[in-house]
Amino acid sequence: MLKYSLLLAVSLILVGSISAQKVYESRDEIPAEFKWDLNDIYSNWTEWESDLTVLKTKMDEIVSYKGKLKESSENLLKVQHLNDELGILSYKVYRYPQLSRDLDTRDQQFGANLQKVQAMFAEFGVATSWINPEMLEIPWSTMKKWLDENPEFNPYRFGIEDLYRQQKHVLTADKEELLSYFSRVNNSPSEIYSNLTTADINFPTVVLSTGDSVEATYGNYGLVLATNRNQEDRKKTYEAHYGVFKTNENTFASIYSAVCQSDWATARARGYNSSLEAVLDGNNIPIAVYENLVNTVKANTEPLQKYNSLRKKLLKLDKYYNFDGSIPLTDVLKTYPYDDAKELVLASIDPLGSDYKEKITGALKGGWIDVFENKGKRAGAYSAGVYGVHPYMLMNYNETLDNVFTLGHELGHTMHTLYSQENQPFSTSSYTIFVAEVASTFNERLLLDYMLSKTTDPKERINLLQQAIQGITGTFYFQTLLADYEFQVHTLVEKGESVTAATLTKIMSDLYDAYYGNSIEKDEFVNRVWTRIPHMYRTPFYVYQYATCFASSAQIYKNINTGTDDQRKEAKEKYLALLKSGGSDYPMEQLKNAGVDLTQPETIKAVISQFSRLVDELEAEINKLN
Repeated sequence: MLKYSLLLAVSLILVGSISAQKVYESRDEIPAEFKWDLNDIYSNWTEWESDLTVLKTKMDEIVSYKGKLKESSENLLKVQHLNDELGILSYKVYRYPQLSRDLDTRDQQFGANLQKVQAMFAEFGVATSWINPEMLEIPWSTMKKWLDENPEFNPYRFGIEDLYRQQKHVLTADKEELLSYFSRVNNSPSEIYSNLTTADINFPTVVLSTGDSVEATYGNYGLVLATNRNQEDRKKTYEAHYGVFKTNENTFASIYSAVCQSDWATARARGYNSSLEAVLDGNNIPIAVYENLVNTVKANTEPLQKYNSLRKKLLKLDKYYNFDGSIPLTDVLKTYPYDDAKELVLASIDPLGSDYKEKITGALKGGWIDVFENKGKRAGAYSAGVYGVHPYMLMNYNETLDNVFTLGHELGHTMHTLYSQENQPFSTSSYTIFVAEVASTFNERLLLDYMLSKTTDPKERINLLQQAIQGITGTFYFQTLLADYEFQVHTLVEKGESVTAATLTKIMSDLYDAYYGNSIEKDEFVNRVWTRIPHMYRTPFYVYQYATCFASSAQIYKNINTGTDDQRKEAKEKYLALLKSGGSDYPMEQLKNAGVDLTQPETIKAVISQFSRLVDELEAEINKLN
């Protein structure tokens, strides 16, 4: 199946930690070894403009085949080859301005160049909207004969078969063309949200109990909450940071309503019963998997509430708030310089073999990772592939333990991308989001094991266990809460009901009650977290996959670490085969081949049991201090 608008589908952008230690005023202050080398893509904008012209030529060439696909298998194969050429070039043409913009969102020229590419893709989507309908006019018996007789179709077979699977949701050529006109309009809410929360946002400055002034940016917000042991300082920073979002809550509500309306309009146009069904069907994911996750997790929140109560007791707090959730449980505030973090990650991945370690070593050498925060830089962390070049990792590193794990996490994505692109043809080199977080969370578990093995100090072990537990609270519990929230809001839209800031805040309030009960205090900001979750605005129904991936990686980890030597070796090879399989099969099948079945409630419950055991182990380490 051809995908004609690049390539956010084939790119991987995953937000991680948003903490930072120092915000550089200028990128010139940052040593080259800690910055991206975008020259690996293009040396200058003239080269980029040249490839933009080539891209347009290739687009025109594909359009010239309109009405000719049915004539011969040769014509269809030529279009498939052209699509590969177009896709490979598109990675570079898109990424160059996109990555440049993320380094400085204030530079309007970067944004303008990115919009130029997006406009070209939108036009191309309109011009090629006939392709899938025209392919489906070819009887399956004829198509199967072409696929069977010509091995050159092998790289495209899975995509073509998948297109025929979704045949009833592909419209006629004229209707597909009509829908394609709205592609840029549908992306507008996401762009508005990005500008409002990055380029146009201004955070206030707060004065801490030490007398220091701190601007409540994304990075400093995360840093204060993770390191400042004064609850009042955490409260001030939290309220200052979230206050900006609360002030604009009506605007955020309008943006999110537009996102949901767009999703529902597209789903209805294609004959789906819900927005969720439309999203899941693209990867052949049963709705029951989503429902099983949401229902199972919400029914098993006791360990989560126990953990919060344990934190409140150990921190000796009269009241426990949301902004108390990141502060370490001990007074051991160990910092990790970036070079130390690299060595820890490298040592931890020994169980995956020399080839895996060699690839990570190459990624850490320089040019692939933009390490530190600078003014105007996009918040968060991600790994973004550039086919034919290498992945680029964005960090905002701040020497906290959390950021050490973020580094390991994003390197997991980078390894997944490298293995997929090395072992798959371009047409199946892009893995789905549904499996994307397996490699990242698996790396985190290896890192935890390694760091725990290097210390017997109860305080240090408490900090490490807290890191692992918070990985589950954030990646598994909280993302499932957000998945429930997305489902409820989309359902309101599908019923024709209004979506306001008050509505969204009430849904979040009810979910916080269900998940956290009385283990945290409610304040005016905690239920407005929906204003601050970029994935919900940029990629709806994305976040549930953090939880399913966490469950999958936990199962794979168990398989690799239990049984006979031969069984463990086989489990490791199956895991590496998953990383190498790209998008060559449906993700549920890929995970089954790796030893994971997400249709079984036991897979979800296993994570909850693991979480409960970690909380008990944490409690035991705490008791050693008494």
